[in-house]
Amino acid sequence: MDHIISISNLKKVYNGETVLDIQQLSLEAGQSFGLVGNNGAGKTTLYRCLLDLILPDSGQVSIKGIEVAKSEAWKNFTGSFIDEGFLIDYLTPDEYFAFIAKLHGLGSNELKELLSIYEDFFKGEILGRKKYIRDLSKGNQKKVGIVGALLAGPEILVLDEPFANLDPSTQYQLRDQLKRLDEETGMTMLISSHDLGHVTEFCQRIVILDHGFIVKDIQTTSETLKELEDFFVNKVRPQSEAGTEA
Repeated sequence: MDHIISISNLKKVYNGETVLDIQQLSLEAGQSFGLVGNNGAGKTTLYRCLLDLILPDSGQVSIKGIEVAKSEAWKNFTGSFIDEGFLIDYLTPDEYFAFIAKLHGLGSNELKELLSIYEDFFKGEILGRKKYIRDLSKGNQKKVGIVGALLAGPEILVLDEPFANLDPSTQYQLRDQLKRLDEETGMTMLISSHDLGHVTEFCQRIVILDHGFIVKDIQTTSETLKELEDFFVNKVRPQSEAGTEA
């Protein structure tokens, strides 16, 4: 397979502290990729560099051979949702989706058909409510952002903590939807999450970030969830044992 995303010598420093230091990372087209790590591991910083939202101190990111800092052509086939800052919060969800549809040349009937796929996911709380996005709950804002990122059928999808703030049943609906997209569309997906169970369910490859560095790069198998759980349990065990001995 071809490398659809290439990252090399990527480094970001804040206030003298290195928060991201990735020498090399390449993703294959059509691969579902999970990014996991504790708070402060550098996951969101990596995604913000990937999407040209912040400039790294060194290194580069290329999507389909396009260096993201030098051209915006990659945006034509990349969908993403990092946080509510991606939304236009003074619009209603209906207005927001109509805006995205217009950007991508989708007609009203086509938009209606696409949104119908997510009817269960919305649970009657999103469309037709005449409520501004800013007045929605965090979970419903996330639903709007994720579906907005999917509307144009992107080749590449980047989601940061998509399961956070969603109730359990909605998390499973989203997981199954992402799994279906992975199996049926060949979309390249980058998903960061604290939920190890969800990412191991459908991500073919999982990378662990720790203080900005890649410490594990795993091709997912039936043993991956246990491997991840063991890694994070062992990270806290030394402190716990030290406290017991004291």
